[in-house]
Amino acid sequence: MKFSIGGSLKLAFRPWVEGLENIPAEGPAILASNHLSFSDSFFLPAVLDRKVTFIAKAEYFTTPGVKGRLTAAFFKGVGQLPVDRSGARGAGEAAVRSGVEVLRRGELFGIYPEGTRSPDGRLYRGKPGGLARVALASGAPVIPVAMIDTEKIQPPGKVMPKLMRPGIRIGRPLDFSRYNGMEHDRFVLRAVTDEVMYEIMKLSGQEYVDMYATAAKRRIAEAAKAEKQAQKEAEQAGKRAEEEAGQAGKQQAGETGQAGERAAGEVGQAGDTGQAETGQAETGQAETEARKELDAGKSGS
Repeated sequence: MKFSIGGSLKLAFRPWVEGLENIPAEGPAILASNHLSFSDSFFLPAVLDRKVTFIAKAEYFTTPGVKGRLTAAFFKGVGQLPVDRSGARGAGEAAVRSGVEVLRRGELFGIYPEGTRSPDGRLYRGKPGGLARVALASGAPVIPVAMIDTEKIQPPGKVMPKLMRPGIRIGRPLDFSRYNGMEHDRFVLRAVTDEVMYEIMKLSGQEYVDMYATAAKRRIAEAAKAEKQAQKEAEQAGKRAEEEAGQAGKQQAGETGQAGERAAGEVGQAGDTGQAETGQAETGQAETEARKELDAGKSGS
């Protein structure tokens, strides 16, 4: 399964790799990588000759039905290890135990210190509860890894991947044996994590953000929700304004119509009065002319 998937990925996407010589030919090692895409867990193992085990949600392995069995077979084939993530503390403990077991078998264990995919391509603060504890409990070296451009292959919401060349940079192993027996010291855990994240930043060239990616995702979701609500309120306000403008227009049209009717009535009345006055003037003139003719007749007789 690993050969077929890895071979297909290498053939289709042709990922470039730097620093392969930093991967030991044998023995345990932790590959600590930035996390840009769902495909990170596939591209990294595809370019290595050794098996790399990552942890994955247990739901991927326990979903019933034909689709569930196919999904479980796929994740097992690419070296994913099921971990029950119910409860934050329980999930962390399970991840640490699983990682230590893999390393005790002399294998490679892959982990994403950020804890989740980057929401915007930047590098976020590493969580000390996983990587540092596994490193100190196992004594295995930590190899920083930078995934390059994998988020551009299949951005969120896109179904079909884009054919392009992602990159992988592998740094030199980091030795934290100086902290042996101190895996429960939170300051040591923070120092180990920050050192690894600094090396990943140098390899990837990403902008570093001193906050957890999970918190950034919450902020982005809240901002998107607020923007959507504001847009909805703006649309409602626009509809209300249109309705009010329509009502005002109807009222104005009614008033204009009434004023026109009044003006027409007044013009009609004025016309009737003028016609009456004109008739009276014509009648008076006719009477005057008639009297003149009568007087003239009398004078002639």
